[in-house]
Amino acid sequence: MPSTHEPVALLYQATPPPEIDGLRKPMKPGGYSDGGADIAHALRSRGVPVTTPRHPPEPARALDWVFPDTAEGIAQALDLGARVLWANTVLFSGHPLEGVAGRGVSIVGQHPARVDRYDDKWLTNEELRASGCPVPAAALVALEASSGALAVASLSEAVLDARGLRFPLVVKPLRGRGSEGVRRVTSLVELQAHATALLSARDPDGAPRYGHRLMVERFLSGTELTLTVMPPGGYLLDGAVRTFDTHWCLPAIRRFNHHDGVAPYNGVVAVVNNSVCLSEAELREPALRRLEDACARAAARVDARAPIRIDCRSNDEGLFFLFDLNMKPNLTGPGRPGREDQDSLCSLAATGVGWSYSDLLLNMLHQAWRLD
Repeated sequence: MPSTHEPVALLYQATPPPEIDGLRKPMKPGGYSDGGADIAHALRSRGVPVTTPRHPPEPARALDWVFPDTAEGIAQALDLGARVLWANTVLFSGHPLEGVAGRGVSIVGQHPARVDRYDDKWLTNEELRASGCPVPAAALVALEASSGALAVASLSEAVLDARGLRFPLVVKPLRGRGSEGVRRVTSLVELQAHATALLSARDPDGAPRYGHRLMVERFLSGTELTLTVMPPGGYLLDGAVRTFDTHWCLPAIRRFNHHDGVAPYNGVVAVVNNSVCLSEAELREPALRRLEDACARAAARVDARAPIRIDCRSNDEGLFFLFDLNMKPNLTGPGRPGREDQDSLCSLAATGVGWSYSDLLLNMLHQAWRLD
């Protein structure tokens, strides 16, 4: 693996994503600038040249380390010498990052066109199901029946049962951030009330906050695991470079201390307080090996160019299902002042192969690709 690096600039979310199916994905307060600053700070500590908008950047000030993902912000980063853009932001078709195509600039992150496509939980699950990945039974619901969605008011236990859905169930937005809007429901009355509330919710500008359709999904009562899937490439493991020709998984993380059956958003409960690496014995279990194979197959299906995170749960019989694929996982980490407990699920998984937070980032950097 190369020991020298071209200058890297971190991008944070300042460009609102487009409205798709009546829904504009909520922007995270701060636009992931905190995680971008964590990444930039950690890379610089390992000798990587990091281009920043402020000189010198103050470790505690996130915006000193990151550029907005606007056309102007990207141009500023390139004018200051960056040759690698780390897209720690939400991408989509038509994103300003596409403007670097053909300019010899490398990218750490996903292909923009892939992200908004696979940010749709229903479409993603249907594609994964078609590729043989185990995903839970689900149905679309809306205020009025349309586009394959069932009308909320017409739902009955018989209608749900015909689709393999029995209470308790999970209601979730098709596009969302973290666990916002996700709720476990135990009755038809609760399902209809929560779905109606989500579908009727409006942002200050009057736009539907959660879109026009929702997904109702089988609730899985067993163990919840999160797997970080890495793209093909060369990685430094145990002091030697190992080449992976296909997507591969870091060791699984077990989640616990759920709130009413749903893992809380990491902005509310730090993942170090409700997540732990599996033991070596657990990782050798055949069920885990099958799950890793399914997650690697899922990552290949969505053409992941950078790490993705897949949340999985087992049913009462111990069979695992993939229930959420995150094309832009959180990548916060320790290092900056006051950030000692900010490990992400991906950085926790990296410890399972002996990587520190900065080791994970360096290995990601080596997989940078060009949008040509």
